[in-house]
Amino acid sequence: MTGQKSEGDRKHPVDETLPPLKMFTSGLQHVAAMYAGVVAPPMIVGPACGLNATETAFLMGASLFTAGIATLLQTLGFWKVGAKLPFVNGVSFAGVTPMVAIGKAQGPGNALPVIFGAVIVAGVLGFLVAPYFSKLVRFFPPVVTGTVITLIGVSLLPVAFNWSQGGNDRAPDYGSLTNIGMAALTFLIVLVLRRVLRGFLQQIAILLGLIAGTLIAIPVGITNFSALSEASLVGFPTPFHFGAPQFDIAAIVSMCIVMLVCMTESTADMLALGRIVGRPADERTIEGGLRADTLGTALSPLFNGFANSAFAQNIGLVAMTKVRSRFVVATGGLILIVLGLCPVAASVISLVPLPVLGGAGIVLFGSVAASGIQTLASAAMEKGDNALIVAAAVGIGLIPIAAPDFYHHLPKDLLVVLDSGISTGCLVAIVLNLAFNHFGRKTADGDAADDTAADAHGAPESPPQPAPGTTDEAGAPAAAPAH
Repeated sequence: MTGQKSEGDRKHPVDETLPPLKMFTSGLQHVAAMYAGVVAPPMIVGPACGLNATETAFLMGASLFTAGIATLLQTLGFWKVGAKLPFVNGVSFAGVTPMVAIGKAQGPGNALPVIFGAVIVAGVLGFLVAPYFSKLVRFFPPVVTGTVITLIGVSLLPVAFNWSQGGNDRAPDYGSLTNIGMAALTFLIVLVLRRVLRGFLQQIAILLGLIAGTLIAIPVGITNFSALSEASLVGFPTPFHFGAPQFDIAAIVSMCIVMLVCMTESTADMLALGRIVGRPADERTIEGGLRADTLGTALSPLFNGFANSAFAQNIGLVAMTKVRSRFVVATGGLILIVLGLCPVAASVISLVPLPVLGGAGIVLFGSVAASGIQTLASAAMEKGDNALIVAAAVGIGLIPIAAPDFYHHLPKDLLVVLDSGISTGCLVAIVLNLAFNHFGRKTADGDAADDTAADAHGAPESPPQPAPGTTDEAGAPAAAPAH
């Protein structure tokens, strides 16, 4: 009894704080893992909107700053805003293609004001529908969440492979032996560090691997110091630097679709992260997380930022390091804000060569996929049609990865959804789970289907709880990485 009481009095690892040095280094590790993902969208959208190199650099700093604000909203939260999980937010890749299209249609003068106006409207509308959207959590049993988590990891792996080759497929050294060799070396360093180190040093193995890889890359000649020498010491993202927002109906519709895609992916990410940290994401958590996503998105254009959503690569970092404190990620959010206000500090982080980041990314993103496979282990795959659901959803979800041009003859508005393997795989898994496990035929094997649906939602001892995370510790296998 005494032991049970003391166990109950202990803070959940998500709510624990670490010593300052550990908090900082662990937060910095999260920033290092997601830095390239934050600055890549403005690097693409800026030139498409007619910006020069200096203006694009300003846009990158603004993206770091707004990502930090969105991360603080998500991790610390207030009122009904924030999932209060170790959840990193950053610029969503889902909006890149539509924003480039808007930029080309509007021309250099109006492009960014129109984009910012559309992002504001999409964020506000998303904030208003978040309470209703969060009710979809009942349609995410382990057979769905496991599939989606696996797809998140698999979908991110091509990003790591691209980084490993150099990041720019037009560069003459793309895929060179030097780049791939550095990626392979970093990959091995991370594996060795994870295997031989213990305690806190093991938890920051990714950061140590990135530092080691970067130091080795200096004599090899693939570390670029030009950004460091050109960066200014201080640079505040002036509100509406590119002009007051403008509101164009077509652009608003396009960004609202992007917002729905981001909300779908964020829901899946929160469910995945909840399982990994041992605090299942219920409907209230999902609602708070979506409010933080959408509020961060609505506020971002004020400081020249774009739509924000969850960064799945950081889920892999949580799974691998087993550091579950949301305050660690909040520290990462503060670091992002500082980087946004101090371009020279941001340039130091940018010294990490993409091949080095790619080598570490393979381990990170593979960890996400492994967590998904562990979740599927609790989904009663031997019963009913669960194996068929997973097969179909994974198959559809892999299409944009294996054949990027598969949907290129379809209307461009549909591509926002179809080009995301996570979104398409998630939708297929939800629809098939409903069709097979809920509205399936009542035949001789109907009872088996019902049993499958019950198992997919969790332990039989708590049937009233439809949310996947509130079940049999159904998570027990899925939460294993967090121990």
